[in-house]
Amino acid sequence: RENFIHLCNPHLKKMKEDILYHFALGTGTHDFPTLFGDVKFVCVGGSPSRMKAFITYMAEELGLGSPGCDYPNICAGTDRYAMYKVGPVLSVSHGMGIPSISIMLHELIKLLYHAKCSDITIIRIGTSGGIGLEPGSVVITRQSVDATFKPQLEQVVLGKTVIRSTDLDEQLAKELMQCSKEIGQFNTVIGNTMCTLDFYEGQGRLDGAICLYDEEEKLQYLKNAYESGVRNIEMESSVFAAMCNLSGVKAAVVCVTLLNRLEGDQISSPHDVLVEYQQRPQKLVGYFIKKSLGKV
Repeated sequence: RENFIHLCNPHLKKMKEDILYHFALGTGTHDFPTLFGDVKFVCVGGSPSRMKAFITYMAEELGLGSPGCDYPNICAGTDRYAMYKVGPVLSVSHGMGIPSISIMLHELIKLLYHAKCSDITIIRIGTSGGIGLEPGSVVITRQSVDATFKPQLEQVVLGKTVIRSTDLDEQLAKELMQCSKEIGQFNTVIGNTMCTLDFYEGQGRLDGAICLYDEEEKLQYLKNAYESGVRNIEMESSVFAAMCNLSGVKAAVVCVTLLNRLEGDQISSPHDVLVEYQQRPQKLVGYFIKKSLGKV
């Protein structure tokens, strides 16, 4: 049986029109099933330019479109997010941090629901700080954990604290790991990802404007994280996992590590090296999509 998007909101049925404000799209002005009904794979990442590069890459990999073709931003009516589409693949930027990706996901999930999409796979691709891994390693997330290493998202709703699961699809993670083995171009591991509310103090950095702990305390914290199964740190995975779980969507997080946090805090690799690192999640997810479509 086809697996359709599940909306945990009975109020939406009473609405005559649903305006996705931050996408500059709406059910009264756009034909969602025609525009998005064939989507099977959604990839989300922080920056608009990276997500445009991803859709250009996917067009080439899937043999869709012509060389040098420009793909228009579907959300051109707003500067909050960018969205691109080619064939069954949708590519969407989400900004930085839990609040930004949360807003995007609410509207993305509703978009997929209104488009009557089924059997959807959503994958976040991005960058992260590694723990105990060589820079350039790719981490496929098993669980997203908070800054105390608990696999949960703690959110306040109507003044009450709500705890939501942050597990990700185990089978999808295994399939992505197998794809990486078949590619054979870079080190890939499955591990837990720590999702923090901040880039500096929240991740134990010593180089922010405010830091009231010493290097020994920082290293002990990161070593404790490693011992708990954490292999990388970023700022979006917990709410991503929680919202995809509630919506019945298969989801994965695939991030490359730009540095080993046990060895430093600042990203110092040359620009061309970082560009190549950032292409690794794109290559892995692109291969997975091609394989899923029988094009490998």
